[in-house]
Amino acid sequence: MKTFITDDFLLYNKTARELYHDVAKGLPIIDYHNHLIPKEILENKSYSNLAEIWLAGDHYKWRAMRANGIEEEYITGGKSDYEKFIAWAKTIPNTFGNPLYHWTHLELLRYFEIDELLDEASADKIWKEANQKLATPELKVRSILEKFKVEFVGTTDDPTDDLASHIKLKKEGFSVNVSPSFRPDKGLSIEKEDFLPWVEKLGEITNQSIGSYPAFLDALASRVNYFDELGCRSSDHGISVMFFENATKEEVSVIFQKRLNGEILSPKEVEQFKTYTLLTLGELYAEKGWAMQFHLGATRNNNTRMYQLLGPDAGYDSIGDVLIADKLSKFLDTLESENKLPKTILYSVNSRDYHVLAAMAGNFQSAEIPGKVQFGTAWWFNDTIDGMEDQMKILANIGLISNFVGMLTDSRSFLSFPRHEYFRRILCNLLGTWVEEGKVPNDKALLGKYIRRICYENAKNYFSI
Repeated sequence: MKTFITDDFLLYNKTARELYHDVAKGLPIIDYHNHLIPKEILENKSYSNLAEIWLAGDHYKWRAMRANGIEEEYITGGKSDYEKFIAWAKTIPNTFGNPLYHWTHLELLRYFEIDELLDEASADKIWKEANQKLATPELKVRSILEKFKVEFVGTTDDPTDDLASHIKLKKEGFSVNVSPSFRPDKGLSIEKEDFLPWVEKLGEITNQSIGSYPAFLDALASRVNYFDELGCRSSDHGISVMFFENATKEEVSVIFQKRLNGEILSPKEVEQFKTYTLLTLGELYAEKGWAMQFHLGATRNNNTRMYQLLGPDAGYDSIGDVLIADKLSKFLDTLESENKLPKTILYSVNSRDYHVLAAMAGNFQSAEIPGKVQFGTAWWFNDTIDGMEDQMKILANIGLISNFVGMLTDSRSFLSFPRHEYFRRILCNLLGTWVEEGKVPNDKALLGKYIRRICYENAKNYFSI
């Protein structure tokens, strides 16, 4: 059976259709935050089958399969790729209302020209047809990036990474700008078991012994410089619970030394370390002109038994409900008071925080950089039609949607670029609906300017690409 993905998918009025087809559809993509593997871009990887490129590492699909009663051996276990794909095909007809249903069929259509509903009956045919196309040069990784007019890819990289693939891609002059993003979460998590091994690794990559807090900060600063030399445009921070606890450098130096000595830190000491360290990094980001991204509010590894079996990022994270406004305000204000607040994007996995973030962003704007502090796009569990519409409406209600830097994939899969199309259709439909309802003028030139800025130009300018 043919799919429901028509040319006018999600475009419910004349204005929406005109905005999408005449303006949004052909714009290039700035995918400023994702989890793509740069080595696969360097090697121009060719995937052997649909399950390898589609299911491996995709915890969104894993959660849906578990909810459908699929046994773990067909998800992360030892079953063959074909058997795992069939298990996904059994699941997909049950996902009405979940963006996975739309993404799945958009990806089949855009990458493989397969205009057919995926289910158990069609699975074998789709498997064979897609795998044949994956074997062609047109669906190697670099060709995918070029096919979808991707200009910029912001990968997510630990400060201890050597960035060897980024170096080679830069020297090679690959047409797509593959930029590292600085993700120092392990260097802030002083309370965790892997902190000391990470500090040792940081010392190795910077060729120094880190026996003090000043040495630790110097090592982090050297990695910021290294990332910047390779074209880094942003940092990224996964913050489950927002923190702020004042401390001096001397106090944090004592805390760091206690951790090196194996002593147990109090919750206050942990928060002091995180606050001072991230404030220091924020100042460095401002000097470099980077954007600082905060991904707030996820509660990680909720299922202890499965965490012990599978490790992190296996589909057992969810939405936290800790309040963020007070400590976030103090953190941003501390940097702003010294005129050292970098460009900042605030995301929350909890839609309850949307009004808080939209209002908070308005406290710290700048005449030099329009939209300097951003209320970021709908993230993770909110990456849905309703979630994206809500995020954009709240941003428009409280701030300026015209300066919004728009969509990102936040994905590990090279099959995820149609999510930009999904976002663009939703955006065009939202603006088109406002026109039809008489809420904004039917000025095609002005509306087109909004679309070009939100879908492409704002991000290009914001990240200095």
